[in-house]
Amino acid sequence: MSTYKRATLDEEELLDTSSDGIYHTSTMQVGLQRGLGLRCWAEKTHVERKLVVVVCALSVALFICIMTLGLHYKESHPGMCLSEPCVSVASAVLGALDRSVDPCQDFYNFACGGWMRKNPLPEGKSRWGPFSNLWEHNMAIMKNLLENTSMKSLSKAEQKAQWYYQACMNESKIEELGAKPLQDLLNQTGGWGLKGPWDKDNFQEVLRIVSASFRTSPFFTVFVSTDSKNSNSNIIQVDQSGLGLPSREYYLNKTANEKYLTAYLNFLVELGILLGGSEETSQKMMQEIIDFETALAHITVPQDERRDEMKIYHKIQAKELATLAPAVDWMPFLSAVFTPVALNDSEPVVVYAKEYLQKVSELISNTNKSVLNNYMIMKVVRKMVSILDQKFQDAEQRFLEVMYGTKKSCTPRWKLCVSDTDSALGFALGALFVKATFSEDSKAFVEDMVSEIKWAFEDSLKTVGWMDPKTKKAAKEKADAIYNMVGYPKFIMKPKELDKVFNDFDVVSDLYFQNAMNYYNFSARVTASQLRKAPNRDQWSMTPPTVNAYYNPTKNEMVLPAGILQAPFYNHAWPKAMNFGGIGVVMGHELTHAFDDQGREYDKDGNLRLWWQNSSVEAFKHQTLCMVEQYSNYSINKEALNGKRTLGENIADNGGLRAAYKAYINWIEKNGEEATLPALGMTNHQLFFVGFAQVWCSVRTPESSHEGVITDPHSPSRFRVIGTISNSHEFSAHFGCKADSPMNPKRKCELW
Repeated sequence: MSTYKRATLDEEELLDTSSDGIYHTSTMQVGLQRGLGLRCWAEKTHVERKLVVVVCALSVALFICIMTLGLHYKESHPGMCLSEPCVSVASAVLGALDRSVDPCQDFYNFACGGWMRKNPLPEGKSRWGPFSNLWEHNMAIMKNLLENTSMKSLSKAEQKAQWYYQACMNESKIEELGAKPLQDLLNQTGGWGLKGPWDKDNFQEVLRIVSASFRTSPFFTVFVSTDSKNSNSNIIQVDQSGLGLPSREYYLNKTANEKYLTAYLNFLVELGILLGGSEETSQKMMQEIIDFETALAHITVPQDERRDEMKIYHKIQAKELATLAPAVDWMPFLSAVFTPVALNDSEPVVVYAKEYLQKVSELISNTNKSVLNNYMIMKVVRKMVSILDQKFQDAEQRFLEVMYGTKKSCTPRWKLCVSDTDSALGFALGALFVKATFSEDSKAFVEDMVSEIKWAFEDSLKTVGWMDPKTKKAAKEKADAIYNMVGYPKFIMKPKELDKVFNDFDVVSDLYFQNAMNYYNFSARVTASQLRKAPNRDQWSMTPPTVNAYYNPTKNEMVLPAGILQAPFYNHAWPKAMNFGGIGVVMGHELTHAFDDQGREYDKDGNLRLWWQNSSVEAFKHQTLCMVEQYSNYSINKEALNGKRTLGENIADNGGLRAAYKAYINWIEKNGEEATLPALGMTNHQLFFVGFAQVWCSVRTPESSHEGVITDPHSPSRFRVIGTISNSHEFSAHFGCKADSPMNPKRKCELW
């Protein structure tokens, strides 16, 4: 069911794009000032000119003295790294620190206080940190690649990426067409009650069209993915879906979320008016839609009650869906969604929300057909907003400003277009990105690090006291079998194979809306084709430029895209302490997902089955109670975290830090202590923990924090840091934290 787990925050983090320049120095436009400088020199007096010459001479002499002293210092203190990369990263680390804070009292503020002072939330952003900063950097590279139409020897797929981007950037054409392309589609679908009375009996037909042609998921979602209990085959899967807001909590706790519900209603009403409805009609219709979504929210199962995949996995035949949820005509629906694949009523299907499907079927049967139709059409409208003219995007922006607390800003069009091109043709764009930025040396370096992290985790299994020997042996075999994918899938570097993937995706350079429709159709055909194919390791869930990583339990694989293999996570010229504390912890995090509360249910071959001894299962559950309690006691803006919902990510954070530190210690034992960074006054062991923490430095609006608390399976950044280091004996030892100080509690939660 859960096809992959991410190392970082949700995707909103990457869509928020701006730059704080901490790790990427801006280029100075010196050429523009050349003429002015010459005029100023000509206007100086003779004395002034002599003084300038003297000052320049003294500056050169001072520079020579500093370099001489530096070389002498380096020779007499070989334990200090004074290379340019070391000095540069030392400056960045130092600038992010707040030395006035005791690290044993609040390590997050110690490591990130300076960064937070220097990085007020950029305009138009709801959150900001190193992940989004690096994504901004990657987007600028992609922009240049997409706009460079003079590049030679492009594959057809790479050309399509450029055409798709060009169509998105053609704002005059988009404005000229306005809402007409969408209105034409809605009329073909059967229309709705926005402009007048609507009384049709076409629920089944509309459901098929909006699901198959427009790739929306009203009521429930249907997709193809690996069968969790047979990882060698793909299967149709059905799960709950349908809410317009990020979580059921927004609907159920109306008092706390009144401003969000009001903003949502206003947004939908504005969309209705833009599509030709009166304000009165739109107000009535959209309130009915929100009331229906509220009913959906009441029957939607909370995520923290869906963590045991053994319990929610139900394999049935397609014909049994008619008994489970009779309000839907299932066989025509499935045939439409997965056309042209031939299906019959014995087609196997995995249902992950059995009780929900029963209840949503009852809800459909008891709801007015016009409300159902309007709800389905609005799902399509919501999906199309970003590909329509500026009026629609302005309406959405006003909603998002309330939803996430962003300050109003005008985001450059190119950022939206780069992001959308990455979504539609990300592997074609990824091929351009990899060729421009990623070296095979980096790939080899990272693969070596993965091996070191894996060794550290496996070695740690020897000291896990709560696990029986038989299960421990099987766990080691699973860890050893984890397949590592670094940088990019191999097929994108082979033009013929890449072109074959996108061969059926028709792209033109001037019709953005049509390209989006073509993509939905192409995506539907690709999804359907997977049903009769075996799972493929080259099918990644993230594109190469993505600043993220994931673990896939059904493939037992860890994926590290090229986009994250850069500063501040990794630089081959940095001290190993920084690399192990940065990308090393990310690697450890993803590896540990194989053994979190969900990943542990999958064996080394990616099959969901009972492969642990009962005694170890019970011991594992007992051990995790400590972590659930620990994180549930944290709060942000007086809102408590849900330690149960975030358990998997918290296990991965803690296990990842421990594995990375152990790997670093092992590296030191083999290679000796490395040189320290200048000006910090830190040991490399301390630097490891500081480097880890500074990856998570961030600022965020209260609204975005609220959304994160109720939707994100990850803990907020602050608690990803202090939650893990307060469980680390090594951290307390190296920072000299007294027993029972805030960062060194007597009770520590340990699992892996």
